[in-house]
Amino acid sequence: MLCCDICGETVASEPDMKTHLLIVHMENEITCPFCKLSGVNYDEICFHIETAHFEQNTVEGNFERTDTTQFGISDNKDNTLQSTGEVNSSDHSACASNPPKSSAQSLPKDVPLKQEAFYSENLTESRKMLKSREKQSGLSEIKGSTYEAVYSLPDCPFCGKVEACSDDMEIHMKTKHANVLEDQPLYDCPMCGLLCTNYSILQEHVNLHLEESTYRQGMDEVQCSSDLELAFQLQKQEDRKRKSEESRQEMEGFQKLQRQYGLDNSGGYKQQQLRQMEIEVNRGRMPPSEFHRVKAGMMESLALGIDDGQTKTSGIIEALHRYYQNIATDVRHVWLSAVVDHFHSSLGDKGWGCGYRNFQMLLSSLLQDDTFDDCLKGMSIPCIPKIQAMIEDAWKEGFDPQGASQLNNRLQGTKAWIGACEIYTLLTSLRVKCRIIDFHKPTGPLGTHPRLFEWILNYYSSEREGDSKVVCTSKPPIYLQHQVHFRVMNDGIPGF
Repeated sequence: MLCCDICGETVASEPDMKTHLLIVHMENEITCPFCKLSGVNYDEICFHIETAHFEQNTVEGNFERTDTTQFGISDNKDNTLQSTGEVNSSDHSACASNPPKSSAQSLPKDVPLKQEAFYSENLTESRKMLKSREKQSGLSEIKGSTYEAVYSLPDCPFCGKVEACSDDMEIHMKTKHANVLEDQPLYDCPMCGLLCTNYSILQEHVNLHLEESTYRQGMDEVQCSSDLELAFQLQKQEDRKRKSEESRQEMEGFQKLQRQYGLDNSGGYKQQQLRQMEIEVNRGRMPPSEFHRVKAGMMESLALGIDDGQTKTSGIIEALHRYYQNIATDVRHVWLSAVVDHFHSSLGDKGWGCGYRNFQMLLSSLLQDDTFDDCLKGMSIPCIPKIQAMIEDAWKEGFDPQGASQLNNRLQGTKAWIGACEIYTLLTSLRVKCRIIDFHKPTGPLGTHPRLFEWILNYYSSEREGDSKVVCTSKPPIYLQHQVHFRVMNDGIPGF
């Protein structure tokens, strides 16, 4: 058994105790201060007081406690309504059928139902009484009512008559008190049309209009300035974002070019050769014994700075002579360069070593010509790392400083591409006379270069060739460079 701490009543379970507290001690706490009505919530007790005890509530001056649902002037529902005045006999008689409760224990079981029935009946009677009072005398003329306390009606300054609105009051003054108004000049406000009886009052009134306009204009200027500043900030952010994106794209493009032309510090000939041979071993295309043999030969070649000859092919000019003389019957005339050996790429320079291999081919032809013995006597065909070191030495001697700066003055240990300028620098440093001829734009239709072929024909056919179909000249081959590729031209074919 559970015992109530407030009234001492015992109940059988905890849910019964909650029900007891809710019905007896919570729902019945609010009581009408005039007729002791209880058992209703706060909103209902407020409505009951405003309707059943309207006059007592007005006498006590409790305008701030009127119900917001009826008059819309107060939303204070936190304090309990109290009355300091006495209740008249009519109110006691109206509520005599609902005597106050002394305690929760003395209440019969049907008390809440009786209270609810009485409350509904009392509300109905109160509403009827309030409507009859509103019909007998208008709400606008009830002295001391809540409506008059809230809404003050305009009254005439001359006779004190009260009108329903300001427009009616203006009409009343112009019709009933025209003689008084005619004695004083009226000043019309040029902004709102208000009539003023004094010029100074009109001036102050107009000044208020001007101050308000200036204030609004100032607010508009502040808003405009704020919007302009915001626009500038957004523009700056957009510019920074755009520049950042352009810088990022430029850096990515530069890194791509570095990778393409071997300037990304990813290793040079030696590193690529070893890496590619390991791949071949892992794929089963190279036996481990072959790997160690080739590696040993490569290390010896790099130490000596001489090409190992693994990619060399001799007898190219002789083979071309036989082909054009006996097989190519549709060719009218052929000019061949001096003897030259062919060098192709290897695993160490695949994809980037064509410029170095073409120099090896050009040098192989010069070494077989006695004319260049003074410059190249005792020289062998260098390997690619040796060629890189020779070009760097030429840069250090002051040859082609612009080209050196473009390649960061470094070639060894990289896969950097070289072209005609680097070959010219190297041959010039070896005291070999040479020159660069630039055909920088097409000279024929559809991007063709007829002037280039004309120059090549003149280069090879300057000697007396006789009537022979194939002419073997003593001219060295031409180092020909075009976009992203290099080649050696050792034959001239002007027509087919």
